Amino acid sequence: MMKRNRLLAGLLLLPFFTNAQAEKKDSFFVLSPVEVQAVRAGDEAPFAKSNLNRVDIEKKNLGQDLPFLLSTLPGVVVHSDAGNGMGYTGIRIRGTDPTRINMTLNGIPYNDAESQGIFFVNLPDLASSAQSIQVQRGVGTSSNGAGAFGANLNISTHETIPQKRLSIQNSLGSFDSRKHTLLYQSGLQGKFATDIRLSNLASNGYIDRASSRLSSYYVSTAFIQPRYSLRVTHFAGKEKTYQAWYGVSEADLRAGNRKVNDAGTERPGSPYENETDNYRQSHTQLFFNRTTAKKAQLSIAWFYTRGKGYYEQYKADQDYARYQMPYPVNGSDTTFTTDLIRQLWLDNHFFGTTFSYQWKQGRSAWTWGGALTRYIGDHYGKSIWASNGLTAIRNWYDQPADKNDANQFLKWQWNWKPKWSVLADLQTRWVEYRLNGFRNNPQIRFHPIYRFVNPKAGISYAHQSWSGFASLAYAQKEPNRDDFEAGWNQPPRPEKLLDLEMNIGRRLKNYRWSATFYHMAYRDQLILTGAINDVGAYTRQNIPQSYRMGIELEGSWNLQPTIRLAGNLAFSRNRVKNFTEYLDDYDNGGQRQQFYRRSNLALSPDWVSNAILSWTPIQGLECQWISQFVSRQYLDNTAKLQRSLDPYWVQNVWIDYRWKLPREKIIRLTLQLNNVTNVLYEPNGYTFSYFYGGRLNTENFYFPMAGVNGMLGVVVEL
Repeated sequence: MMKRNRLLAGLLLLPFFTNAQAEKKDSFFVLSPVEVQAVRAGDEAPFAKSNLNRVDIEKKNLGQDLPFLLSTLPGVVVHSDAGNGMGYTGIRIRGTDPTRINMTLNGIPYNDAESQGIFFVNLPDLASSAQSIQVQRGVGTSSNGAGAFGANLNISTHETIPQKRLSIQNSLGSFDSRKHTLLYQSGLQGKFATDIRLSNLASNGYIDRASSRLSSYYVSTAFIQPRYSLRVTHFAGKEKTYQAWYGVSEADLRAGNRKVNDAGTERPGSPYENETDNYRQSHTQLFFNRTTAKKAQLSIAWFYTRGKGYYEQYKADQDYARYQMPYPVNGSDTTFTTDLIRQLWLDNHFFGTTFSYQWKQGRSAWTWGGALTRYIGDHYGKSIWASNGLTAIRNWYDQPADKNDANQFLKWQWNWKPKWSVLADLQTRWVEYRLNGFRNNPQIRFHPIYRFVNPKAGISYAHQSWSGFASLAYAQKEPNRDDFEAGWNQPPRPEKLLDLEMNIGRRLKNYRWSATFYHMAYRDQLILTGAINDVGAYTRQNIPQSYRMGIELEGSWNLQPTIRLAGNLAFSRNRVKNFTEYLDDYDNGGQRQQFYRRSNLALSPDWVSNAILSWTPIQGLECQWISQFVSRQYLDNTAKLQRSLDPYWVQNVWIDYRWKLPREKIIRLTLQLNNVTNVLYEPNGYTFSYFYGGRLNTENFYFPMAGVNGMLGVVVEL
């Protein structure tokens, strides 16, 4: 009876079968927990996607942040402020930045509600708890949270392993980088399963003073019955990173000063030692899953995300009035300026519920789902020290902001014929902002409300070794908080995207290949133009027409039983039409304009390729040579060579050896060598130009990556 109950409990963790092909035991979608099925693309869903399981993630998890574990996926470019993949990191997919990438954790929205960005630094060592990851390129299937406008990143931590596991993970490497993780997984013990993780990470970074001190914990426990389950998950992260977000100037880079960091240098003498970013974030999630007598599945989740933190700066020669402080008066002398230390705080609450109901009727499978979320945030500033004395102790700005988001979607998949499957997906979304001023523009008040309808449809084909799909998806996305700082005279409009995807592929015993063509046509995409707002700040503007078009090739070939070659190539054209650049004119005042009929979208390379040569000479030993090429990227939307990042070709080496000990114990030794050819390259940067002294001046800033560096990891599984 106990064995029967365990089998039924295990089946409860599997998703609802969306089609006959999805019932294969090795299906990534089938093995996904119920709570993430609604936002994941099934095996035959007509969307471009990449899937990583627990083994894929663990192999490369030595301490670098999550984007670097995804760096070899098609069209992916990653970067790091500190230059070694720890601390603040970023990712772009098909040139799409994180504010347009929808990310969910166990189906729960993660993107920051206001900026819509993804801050991986707030989730230190999340990869050690991740059991599976799906990356959808393009609009993808309907999801919860911020509108997917180029990619979806779906992470699940809830797959239950069958056996008990204790894992002790330690990594050491360049720049005094280290990672220490203790992971316990109980497996399914009767009706319960529990996962616990403690992590501590640190690095001094490649860039000067770009240190990071990170810690996190994760606890999840589930009560599982044959027809229902209840799970509580709680995890939190704490980060303290020395600021390195100013980049390195072009002059310093050309002089060979690749590690220069200007943060904290406003203090006379040595840089200010606490020019740091400090943030804590916790997540509490509760899941209830129920399977009915007719095999329908209901999933309801409640969540609460709490975040609070600040970044601290030393600022020289500041006007007291700017900080809402009276001028100090000593007799007849009045002091107008002072050096001071300030903190810019963010204090927020994000909570809500997600739900899905999945059922099958004949050859049709249906999913109804959605989410209701509320965000309450407060932005405020504190002055904690002044060289000429603090004349008032109060917040020098205080701007609360709220956001409500409600969405629902209905997905229908129909096995039209044995070889064909049809998908229809309709999402409706309602978004409300309440914005009460900005630090540099406190008088602005906005209360916009958006209503979106986002349809998607596609068809898939699978027969013997061949497969393919075609889909058309429409997406709309609200502006982020900073876009509204443009002022009353320049209110931003929502962005719109029409995404066409077509794919064909073949899978045989020793090789596989696939080709995906896409055309993503934007209306009113928000990009930086150089135009300034009511208070002189640079903000994004709506551009009537722009597009991304390309082809992604993927394949692998088993050359011999011990040698395998795999890789991908993404070629694209990323263009903006009828673009006007605004340039500050310091000689005559105001701004000058320059018109471009067609130009390149910023930070969107035409070529991204990855090649991985794997060699397994003996059992337990695997060696990989990983090669990545990224073509030229332009720092703005003008396609000017002098405002660009040079192409780069980077080689990495990865070696992993596993000792199997009695009683299924394992010791794993992993060596990762990055940039073994010591290439000097910069995957990210920014630029600004202006007229002064009768000529156009351009200032570029770059985020260099480290030369040869490495990590050595030891994992003991008991």
